[in-house]
Amino acid sequence: MVVRRELEPAVIAAENIVKTFPLPEGHGVFTVLRDVSVQVRVREVVAILGRSGSGKSTLLRIMAGLIPPSGGRVLNAGRPVSGPNPEVAMVFQSFALLPWLTVQDNVELGLKARNVSPAERRSRALKVLDMVGLDGFESAYPKELSGGMQQRVGFARAFVVQPRVLFMDEPFSALDVLTAENLRGEIASLWAQGSFPAGSILLVTHNIEEAVLLADRVVILGSNPGHVRGELEIGLKRPREHEDPQFKALVDRIYTIMTNPEARVEEAPVEAPKAAVRTFAVPLPHARVGSISGLLELLIDRGCTDDVSQLAARLVLEVDDLLPIVDAAVLLGFAQLEHGDLTVTDVGRKFAEADILSSKEIFRQQVLANVPQVASIYETLKEKHDGKMRADFFLDILDEHFSLDEAQAQFATAVEWARFAELFEYDAKEELLKLPEVAETPEAANP
Repeated sequence: MVVRRELEPAVIAAENIVKTFPLPEGHGVFTVLRDVSVQVRVREVVAILGRSGSGKSTLLRIMAGLIPPSGGRVLNAGRPVSGPNPEVAMVFQSFALLPWLTVQDNVELGLKARNVSPAERRSRALKVLDMVGLDGFESAYPKELSGGMQQRVGFARAFVVQPRVLFMDEPFSALDVLTAENLRGEIASLWAQGSFPAGSILLVTHNIEEAVLLADRVVILGSNPGHVRGELEIGLKRPREHEDPQFKALVDRIYTIMTNPEARVEEAPVEAPKAAVRTFAVPLPHARVGSISGLLELLIDRGCTDDVSQLAARLVLEVDDLLPIVDAAVLLGFAQLEHGDLTVTDVGRKFAEADILSSKEIFRQQVLANVPQVASIYETLKEKHDGKMRADFFLDILDEHFSLDEAQAQFATAVEWARFAELFEYDAKEELLKLPEVAETPEAANP
């Protein structure tokens, strides 16, 4: 059943947020967020969904007043936010408990900072600990608790201050699958029962099923830089069931949107022409060659085609773990993705079924034809009389397009793919890229 909601006024709103960080050695700035606007209304759960690098957590911290935006503004009940917002509480991905304090002392921290009397602190802390199922653990220390119990303490610490908006930054991602699912269900039940100790929720996640289970509305961010691609209303009656056909349809639709970066969120995904970009600005998906080959083998076993969302469910993989492998297979020409269905190409099948030497040659051909970053490094090395170049030369170029950490990650992926293809080698000690020995190159073997 689809439920239509009346629109409530915004409790907190981000308007045209821009966030930039300076690049090393004066190479300009790296833009994390560009013109991002998000609203959270009264009695609403909003999920911000996006792939790694879309700036989800940065946006959350800006809206909480923990870091300032480079442009735009955040409004809390219509008033500009210029520092930590006292009407917001946050649950982090890491448990962030003080190990020298008991469970109850950890929960009372926020109240103590607000000068609440000891008697009221104790009363409110005991009430929320009972709510999250930790009655009897008040005097325990964090080291005595499992990961799931520690995160319950994190929720209790946020609940006890009764925030207008509860911010949650991937709060279940550090937990095992069963514990995370159990805790999600409890949060969903508290919200559905009307006993949730916060007026609204803003959730950052990369888990599509989690967003559909908990949210009234999903804001989907794109990457490089982070921007709002669009919003989806999740008009399903609560409580929600994973096996509900409408639930599955929404999950599948969002998977399709997430695997088609150029698709419009409000409409069926369509292919859009790609703008020309500079060679080193094309990001490489961070996937190992073995993972790409393994994915292709699984697809071949299932008739060469499978739905991405169903594949993720069978493999028990988060979207951030599966999509880079999918993106790599598509980039290399080993697979095609259309409307959420991934299909192995002829060359992909040959690669997956070939012996090691043949698979290396196929991979080499596909890298040179489809991965301009690796091909450009290879051609540059070939132009050098000694076939060698300092790694810093290429890292400096990558720094112009990516943050420092991401530039290093891009370089590492390029090196791994090139090593498998036997295009070039990397001496980490000397920080030197070089062509393989002349006698071992394919050109020398086949003059």
